[in-house]
Formats: sequence, C-alpha cells, structure tokens
Amino acid sequence: MPVAASFDLIVGTSTGGIVALALGAGLSPGEILNFYLAKKGRIFPSGLGWRAARHLVTAKYRPKPLEHALQEVFGNKLLGESRIPLVIPAYDLAENTVHLFKTSHHPRLRRDHRIPMWQVAMATTAAPSYFPAFRVPGEQSRLIDGGVWANNPAMVGVTEAVSMFGRDLSELRVLSLGTTTSTQTRPVSLDNAGVLGWVRAPRVVDVLLRGQSVGAFTQVQHLIGSEHAHRLDPAAPEGAALDRCNASELIAKASHHSRMFSPTFESVFAGHSPIPYTPFHGINRKQGESNAAG
Repeated sequence: MPVAASFDLIVGTSTGGIVALALGAGLSPGEILNFYLAKKGRIFPSGLGWRAARHLVTAKYRPKPLEHALQEVFGNKLLGESRIPLVIPAYDLAENTVHLFKTSHHPRLRRDHRIPMWQVAMATTAAPSYFPAFRVPGEQSRLIDGGVWANNPAMVGVTEAVSMFGRDLSELRVLSLGTTTSTQTRPVSLDNAGVLGWVRAPRVVDVLLRGQSVGAFTQVQHLIGSEHAHRLDPAAPEGAALDRCNASELIAKASHHSRMFSPTFESVFAGHSPIPYTPFHGINRKQGESNAAG
C-alpha cells in the first residue's frame, strides 16, 4: 500500500511542499527521490565561485531551472487534482502575512484548486536570498518560502485537522518528517554578538528555523501526547546545506532511520484507513457541487 494512503492530511513546507504535492499527484517516494537526484544539478548549478559574490546582493539562483523541473514532474496537474488533502504554507511579502494553499477538503475552500501544482511548489520553495519571490499569475501576492513561519508545519496540520476536518485532539496521530538537522554548534562568541556576528553565514537563520521547528513539534506533543506525535529528523552529514549535499550520504541515512522507525510506523500509522477523499470543488468535486461554486 502506498505510504501516503495511511494519512488523512499531508502538510508540507518548502522542499517538504514539493514532496507533499508529489505524493498528492500520485508519485511514489522512489519517484520523488529520483526527481531530486536528476534535477538538483540543474536547479543548483555550481557557478564556479561567482555565485557566492552574486548572493551578497541578489537571489543566488535564477528561478527558471526550478520552474522547468517542477513543470516536468507535475505537468498541468492542478492542486485540485491531488489524491490527498494538502496544505502548503507560503508567506505573502506584499501583505506581510501567512499564506496557505489548500485543496478543497472543506466547502469553504473554493479558490486554490485552480492553481497548478508547479506554481504552488514555486511559492513554498522561494527561500529568501536563494530564489526570488514568486507571483501566482493573475495575482499580486509576492510569495516566499513558508519556512519563514512554518519551517515545521506540524502545528499547521493539527490546526487544520481540528478546524476543517472537525477532529478531536484525542483522535490525532502526527508523523513529522524533517529534512535533516544541523550538527553545527553555536560558538560562545554569539552570547554577546552584535549584528555582524549573528548575520555571518547563516547563524541567525539557522537558530530561527531550528527554534521554530522544535517549538512547533513540542506544542503538538503537548496537545495530543508524545506517544501520538513522532518525528524523524536525522543529523545532516558534515557540510550539507540547502543547495549542497552528498546524495549518497543522505540516502544511506534515510535507509538507516527508516529501518529503525519502521516498527513504530507499522504500529501507529500503517493500520489507519483514511476517510475516502473527494474534494468539494474542482474537477473531482462531490456530486451536487457546481463548477461555478468552485
């Protein structure tokens, strides 16, 4: 049985948003892995040193290679065609507020199902200083990586389950998947550092993202119980970064940790049968709903 078939809702931010969308589009974890391995060189070209200098004054990478890669994997598939309810966080610079893309898993959710999956992926992965903000065609929203506020979107998922699915907290089971955590230690010099000390690559960003992630998952554990909330987030290999990693090392880590976690997954998640999902609006809407309403 596909791993995604054990869940009622998948929430993903940034690269996790790509994974969530791909699962919703029907791709297997193996196919998603192959996408990353095949496209990473095109999305993150080396630049032979000049790219680091460019990074000081503008986005490090141009968006077109990422856009083309996402269009290849998602084609013309719309968010409304997802097989699974999804929530994908982004952040709106124009309005200075959070932005959530959602499938039509509730009657109120009438808009986002029309948006192509690749555009949702572009918005949630527009990491500040790495990629420019993304604008959904026809809208003026300047959208950036949802990680600036929901680096770990576990609480987003819990909130959605309660508010839109009408679930009680006692019913919830949460699996939180990280994209590896840094093993870098924080030097004592940071204790009394000024602006330059904190900004220097990439200390303040790391601390903020790590703090948000740990805080969000801890809140989930308090709400539903630590025995019902599980997280996989292995330590990153030495020298790994958003645009720089050793694929073989990461795959080896994934294999080890999945083997260790497999009994827990089988006992907590694998036996769950989600309520069959039919969106309220869009192509696969429930009977009785009109296109005009969507």
